[in-house]
Amino acid sequence: MQKRSRTLHSNNSRTLFYKLFFTAAMLFIATAATSTPAGADIYKYVDEDGVLHLTNVPSIPNAKYVLILKEKRIHFNSDIDVNKYDHLITKAANKYKIDQALIKAVIKAESNFNHQAVSPVGAQGLMQLMPATAYALQVEDVFHPENNIEGGVRYLRYLLNTYRGDLQLALAAYNAGETAVAKYNNSVPPFRETQNYIKRVLSYYDDFRKR
Repeated sequence: MQKRSRTLHSNNSRTLFYKLFFTAAMLFIATAATSTPAGADIYKYVDEDGVLHLTNVPSIPNAKYVLILKEKRIHFNSDIDVNKYDHLITKAANKYKIDQALIKAVIKAESNFNHQAVSPVGAQGLMQLMPATAYALQVEDVFHPENNIEGGVRYLRYLLNTYRGDLQLALAAYNAGETAVAKYNNSVPPFRETQNYIKRVLSYYDDFRKR
């Protein structure tokens, strides 16, 4: 879904900082208020020029990141219908030659099967597509389950092809962006969120395969 991190800049103004913090907090609360949250930890840091940065992917070495908003983690045993979109998942899986269990694992980790989910950084729908990615994939209605799954699975297939079937790298790029993977010599970036994301998807993948 391209790089999901979004960085906000300001001067070293306390007033503007609180405006940015309030905006991020409202986004987080709005997401947490849904029955199936989909979000990410939000960090801040101030650079040498006094510029404030807010991001969900701490990617700058030696930067002193401070966690200001923590994602409400989703759990596999939540009371949801994980089979609700099976007909759409099967269709996309057959079209793009991807295991249905993997698609369901990504959806579980991304949105917990909430087709209206919106993350604090703007990712949307079942497979949490960023607006720019949805546009590039020509997804007309990102909240339409079939459109979102079609776009998300097509993007996942592209990443799997790009990284020659390396699932961990494909998932890392899905979460943190291809640029982040390339920055670390085509390896999983040392971001806690991304590493935890890969572990969650692989755990869900294993569970869905056993079902």
